[in-house]
Amino acid sequence: MAECDRLMAIINGVRPAPLVLKNGRVINVLSSEVYESDIAVDAGRIVALGSFRGEEEVDLEGRYICPGFIDSHVHIESSMVTIPEFARAVVPRGTTSVVIDPHEIANVMGLDGIKYMLKSSKYLPLNVYMMLSSCVPASHLETSGSELRALDLFPYVDQEWILGLGEVMNYPGVLNCDPEVMDKIKLFHHKRIDGHAPGLTGPALNGYVAMGIKSDHECTTVDEAREKLRLGMTIMIREGATAKNLADLLPAASGSGMNYCVFCTDDRNPVSLLDEGHVDFCLKKAVGLGLDPIDAIKMATINAAHYFGLRDLGALAPGYQADIVVLDDLEDFRVSRVYKSGELVAADGDLVYSPPAEHRREVLRGSINIQWLKEEYFRIPARGSKCRVIELVPDQIITRSATVEPAVRDGNVVADVSRDLIKLAVVERHLGSSNLGLALVRGFGLKRGAFAASVAHDSHNIIVAGTNDADMMEAVVKIRKFQGGFTVVADGKLVGSLALPIAGLMSEKPMTEVRRDLEEITAAVRELGVTPAEPFMALSFLALPVIPELKLTDKGLVDVNRFDFVDLFV
Repeated sequence: MAECDRLMAIINGVRPAPLVLKNGRVINVLSSEVYESDIAVDAGRIVALGSFRGEEEVDLEGRYICPGFIDSHVHIESSMVTIPEFARAVVPRGTTSVVIDPHEIANVMGLDGIKYMLKSSKYLPLNVYMMLSSCVPASHLETSGSELRALDLFPYVDQEWILGLGEVMNYPGVLNCDPEVMDKIKLFHHKRIDGHAPGLTGPALNGYVAMGIKSDHECTTVDEAREKLRLGMTIMIREGATAKNLADLLPAASGSGMNYCVFCTDDRNPVSLLDEGHVDFCLKKAVGLGLDPIDAIKMATINAAHYFGLRDLGALAPGYQADIVVLDDLEDFRVSRVYKSGELVAADGDLVYSPPAEHRREVLRGSINIQWLKEEYFRIPARGSKCRVIELVPDQIITRSATVEPAVRDGNVVADVSRDLIKLAVVERHLGSSNLGLALVRGFGLKRGAFAASVAHDSHNIIVAGTNDADMMEAVVKIRKFQGGFTVVADGKLVGSLALPIAGLMSEKPMTEVRRDLEEITAAVRELGVTPAEPFMALSFLALPVIPELKLTDKGLVDVNRFDFVDLFV
């Protein structure tokens, strides 16, 4: 009763509110209006809009006020830093909530990885919600570090920060009514189930959606997005570091369809986060392409909150959590101030929040366990005159399948840099088995040496591309020494590295240092001729056997359209 009396006293002007933001222009995502109003805040929530007195009054001098931004789908592991360090980067840019899918670390560490992410999310100026990973392993076509069944996920279903089931990548399993896939879907029938269905259309798409899967972030064309919108899916318009779909999909966010479109970043590395931004970058780019600023902000706030059932987030209204962003403008979306639950946590691009004293660092066991390697393991004996080749697609994580006549020396297939044909290998790194997949790839431009990574979606075995077997082996061995990360080797010598000892995916260093190391190793691989904008991210997705067309795992070459293995030789 005392709380009710206090709130009514504030609303009626009898007593001052603890915090009042004055002289701002409120962006009301509920009514699609912009108007001048004060915002009164008490106990972490918005009390009222109007004209109020405050114990603390902040004059916003006509700046815009909007709800905190929400990233609807992100793998924080791709930022290569811990969750607290990720928060330091994105909160000053206006992001106050993220919905994560920890399937990268779950594929390496299983439930230990999920627990690590949950514990690391505490005591931060950032709401970290989780969609439990549905595909660990992502498929039967690769070796994962763990296997999570419906029974394993059951204890987490109704936990406070768990919103549902993460992207269901195994759409063949859905369409074929695989019992384990169906068990997971049934387990989360009362919550959200995110999708992952690139190119799925017609009856297959209908069947996929009929199972209760209500979103997709893998659309690459506006026609694909519109078909999925018509069937009731929410479209997560992705603007990641490698997969950039915003410009192509934005026309789908028109008319009533806009209410079912949200923004997501999926995978962003330290360079893209620090140089371009996070959700604020999606807003800036969308408005620059002609989207109405209020509609863009709705996609970054209330639309996402509605989809996930976050009833007290996404708007500036009485009773909503006081996650508030103050903007200088609606073009560049420069963030002036960020409030989290009514507390100032960032100002002019700097985090001003300090974690409580009880915040402690979480630790995980080592995760790199590979067989003893020999150079001969990387040889490809010639068994025919035609080979399948994985072709990169610029700025996309899909690939194409091509057929070429390989270069052969001493009975073995070798790289041919004159045709941009280099060797690719995936080394199993969880069980120390003898699994080692071999293939050819085109599109990197590598002229000499090799580069490798323990980030290789989604099972995160070690992937290496190179012009010769000796450098490829040395690049993998050095990753073992660092307990995960990226390496660049030329003429037998290590010429660049970035250590990622947390599950082989993340660093304990600040993001600025990781960004510096990433830029240095990127420069090193560019010295060897590599041309893609994000070479290591492009490399990492070549092992993902649920994204068309041709991919490589530790078990062999995969034709994703057939969802089965194919021989390297045609």
